[in-house]
Amino acid sequence: MSTDSDGSIQLTYGLDDRPPWPKSILLALQHIAVMIVPSTSVAFIVAGGVGLGAADTAYIVQMVLLFSGLATIVQAYTLGPIGARLPIVMGSSFTFVGAATTIGVDFGMAAVFGAILVTGFVVEGLIGWQFKRIQPFFPPLVTGLVVVIIGLYLIPVGMDYAAGGVGASDYGALHNIGLAALVLAVAVGLNLFTQGVTRLLSILAGLGVGYVAALALGVVDFSAVGDAAWVALPSPTRFGFEFEPIAIVTFAFLFLVSAMETVGDMSGVTAAEGRNPTESEFRGGLFNDGLLSSLGAVFAAFPVTSFSQNVGIVSFTGVMSRHVVGIGGVILAILGFSPKVGAVVTTIPHAVFGGAVLLMVGMVAASGVRLIFLNTEFNRRNMTIVAVALGLGLGVATRPEALSGLPTAAETFFGQPVIMTALSALVLNTLVPGAESPLFDAPSVESESAAESAPLEPSDD
Repeated sequence: MSTDSDGSIQLTYGLDDRPPWPKSILLALQHIAVMIVPSTSVAFIVAGGVGLGAADTAYIVQMVLLFSGLATIVQAYTLGPIGARLPIVMGSSFTFVGAATTIGVDFGMAAVFGAILVTGFVVEGLIGWQFKRIQPFFPPLVTGLVVVIIGLYLIPVGMDYAAGGVGASDYGALHNIGLAALVLAVAVGLNLFTQGVTRLLSILAGLGVGYVAALALGVVDFSAVGDAAWVALPSPTRFGFEFEPIAIVTFAFLFLVSAMETVGDMSGVTAAEGRNPTESEFRGGLFNDGLLSSLGAVFAAFPVTSFSQNVGIVSFTGVMSRHVVGIGGVILAILGFSPKVGAVVTTIPHAVFGGAVLLMVGMVAASGVRLIFLNTEFNRRNMTIVAVALGLGLGVATRPEALSGLPTAAETFFGQPVIMTALSALVLNTLVPGAESPLFDAPSVESESAAESAPLEPSDD
């Protein structure tokens, strides 16, 4: 895809263009194929970590599809001040996986959905309203570190799935490791050695090959599919609501992190036109994130946010049409009314799923590294911030028992790797003088670093 001098790309279809219907549907299906696996993975991982049954897991997957579709439609077409009128595909984010699992185990799923209900629109609505004042506190150094830690701390989760799932009688068995390795090999091979659609759909293809192999081995259980209805309406308050203060504080901070991811994705989409998003686009996109997340909590859906993978599709294909993405949202919403679809997703064996999860979370971490390196100077100040933030984040991820002496509420809050990393990076980046700090104009630490590296001049003494 060629690039013009202003940074824009030569678009095949612009923001308001409407490709012919057959082409629009195919382009929309491509967007869905890229996001449906990682988006439903969030529901799958949390449900497994909390210990939900197959029926509840299938229902949550169904709601994730429904509200991903609804949020995508609103993002493309707007509803009053809600929505950005941009081609942004929405789905459940890995940002919330750790907190949802921990709080679900400690307090129950009612506390998870109660916290999402309260914090979704309140936090992101406030950010959207006061966006200009908040944005300087979240430069790529901070947001990139958040993305890195999301990927890194979920790698053990992927390994557990690849081995067959925590508590499985065949944990670590050769057939589990073989299935996970097969999925990983197919996905990586197609991604690195092919072009076009096969590369874009490499993860989906890997899952398909692994699923067929699992069928041949006889390790796929279809009982949940047979029991699921073809069509069903959502059931409000399926898990109820509880309002635990520590859960609300935790999710409030995570919505702040999620908002910064959405800001980055909106900037990535409009970059195809060689411009930054307008203030109304930023505000509407953040309002959509928060409102649809809070509304989805009523029906047991996890928070929805923009999907970075689909931003890449816009640049790769040159198709920026918001109408294509809107069609994709309609398809997702229709799938969300069928429990059969959610039940089919739950039949994926843990090992098959694990191969894909390992690749996806690894790519999340890699994209965070790329965000930092492309936009941040690696001087002494910034390297120290990276070291502290990742050290604390990975520390609580690998040794959560180290915080067992804290009060229960503090242990739950500071025991979240994303929160520990984001909070330490935010505080240090704000308080330490430097180019990225919103409080200091003069990059004194950088100047000091430059002075340290400057050649010594002979002294007159």
